[in-house]
Amino acid sequence: MPNLIALVTRLDQGEEDAWLAALTAAMPNENLVPLRTLDASRHSDVEIAVVANPDPADVAGLPNLVLVQSLWAGVERLVSEFGPSAPPIVRMVDPEMARTMSEAVLAWTLYLQRDMPAYARQQQAKVWHPRPYRKPSDMIVGLLGLGALGIASARRLTDVGFRVVGWSRSPRKLTDIEAFSGEDGLAALLGMSDIVVCLIPLTSETRGLLNARRFAAVKAGAALINFARGPIVVAPDLLAALDSGRLSHAVLDVFDEEPLAASSPFWAHPNVTVLPHISAPTDHESAAQVVADNVGRFRRGEHIPGVVDISRGY
Repeated sequence: MPNLIALVTRLDQGEEDAWLAALTAAMPNENLVPLRTLDASRHSDVEIAVVANPDPADVAGLPNLVLVQSLWAGVERLVSEFGPSAPPIVRMVDPEMARTMSEAVLAWTLYLQRDMPAYARQQQAKVWHPRPYRKPSDMIVGLLGLGALGIASARRLTDVGFRVVGWSRSPRKLTDIEAFSGEDGLAALLGMSDIVVCLIPLTSETRGLLNARRFAAVKAGAALINFARGPIVVAPDLLAALDSGRLSHAVLDVFDEEPLAASSPFWAHPNVTVLPHISAPTDHESAAQVVADNVGRFRRGEHIPGVVDISRGY
């Protein structure tokens, strides 16, 4: 009977070894092996694949696979590469990742609230000029995405006094923040927010969501934080909105292609902060425990949280 768990990645050797150690420690009673070390004659014994940027051909070569557990929260690449006939895909739902992301959202929201980009420019120009202070309670932060990451971020922001509104594709009823949905809701959120934080998954519907038409609807002088996926934002349209002054600043942690090419205009743009995809790094130990819990649920025939709806893409 199939009983192996295969670790399938295209990570460098050191990173894969680190994941192997963490996963083995969290699942001492499971037979976990890196696919690269597994003889082809045993591929039919694999029933669960734990994956990080896997080669689709490697996964397709496991004929008795019944579950794919991703080590990342984003699964758009898995959904597109595996296709509708893939076994159930489980995205990473890790409370530690939500905490880390909410920490980053708060940090960079405060960075914008306290006018840090302007002070950095003033330092370069040797200008001594205190800027007017804006209280958090005088600002509205609009969160695009009200999943686990968005809700955790909303709580962090409201704790320090920001007014938070949120948007999701489907209507949500939340007790502590005003929630919008649909096209009209998106326009309303963009028009009222001083800072827009993007945390939505990349799907066929959200690709290019933040484009020239949406930027034309934002509150004049608003700022953008994108901690989701690069292709959600149309890069030329963002640059045009920054150049025109419609947007005052953009903090970008994700891009269409990563690492960001040296030729990208984002590097030198005075109103852009470039980050190297560091807003919410996956923690090996906590994520490995999530995988162990999900494998245990699978073994017991229980519901597994985070199973991807292929039709929705997340």
